[in-house]
Amino acid sequence: MHDTEPGPRAGPTGPVEDASPDPAAAMPGEDSTGFAALRDDVGALVEDARTYAEAEIAFQKTRASLAGKRGGRALVLLVLALVLLHIALIALAVGAVIALAPLVTIWGAIAIVVGVLLVGVVVLVMGAAADGRMVAAMFGSGEER
Repeated sequence: MHDTEPGPRAGPTGPVEDASPDPAAAMPGEDSTGFAALRDDVGALVEDARTYAEAEIAFQKTRASLAGKRGGRALVLLVLALVLLHIALIALAVGAVIALAPLVTIWGAIAIVVGVLLVGVVVLVMGAAADGRMVAAMFGSGEER
């Protein structure tokens, strides 16, 4: 036998048995110490992963709830700002009519203010239509270009 082969070796007083544990020699139903430790480690790893997943889900729920509340508040504030802007534009139009009335009569002042507002509407609609055509060209098929 070679020195590197496992098995009985000859010692000073005779054959010496190999001290390494033999998994096949273990009694049925018994686990060796290495496999039990590995099973415990894997069990602990699974439990840690489950705990981490539960904590991550709880964190994401809390974050989504907070974002929803803040998003809703921001939307309400934006709507209020737009309402105030609308009121300010109405006040500006009324003020322009009052300021122009002594110069061109009340009907002339109304016509001027309404005309300027309509020109502004036409310019804004034309800009929006151009942007809409650009977006349609970006996402449309090659035949429509």
